[in-house]
Amino acid sequence: MLNSIEDTLHKNCLVGLSYFNAQEEMLKQTILAGKVIAVDKKMGITIALFDKEMKATKQSANFILPSDLSCWFNAPQGEFHTSQKEVKIVNPDYLVTWDIYQTKEHQNSTKQQWWHWRPRSEVPQIG
Repeated sequence: MLNSIEDTLHKNCLVGLSYFNAQEEMLKQTILAGKVIAVDKKMGITIALFDKEMKATKQSANFILPSDLSCWFNAPQGEFHTSQKEVKIVNPDYLVTWDIYQTKEHQNSTKQQWWHWRPRSEVPQIG
């Protein structure tokens, strides 16, 4: 169990993201994998995304998650594939799941979209 945000630092994680529109209809699901490289209670948890060699480098894209730890669970051992072609993770430390909702109906593609992140606090089912 994680006691503080700092416990995630330098850990590998598999991140499941489910996106929903304002009517709560699922738009898409994405699975990412990477290593936590920075933590900040206000800014969130920064993950350097893995490449196909399961490496996070200085050139890796970063993805920032909210700092809520209620959706971080110990991961089972195994090999997991992500949504990115040829990217996988073997024996991650944590599984992390978030549901992300549009806050209002998307009217015009040129306007800013706002999203509300909700931690999925039940243990993810694998397999």
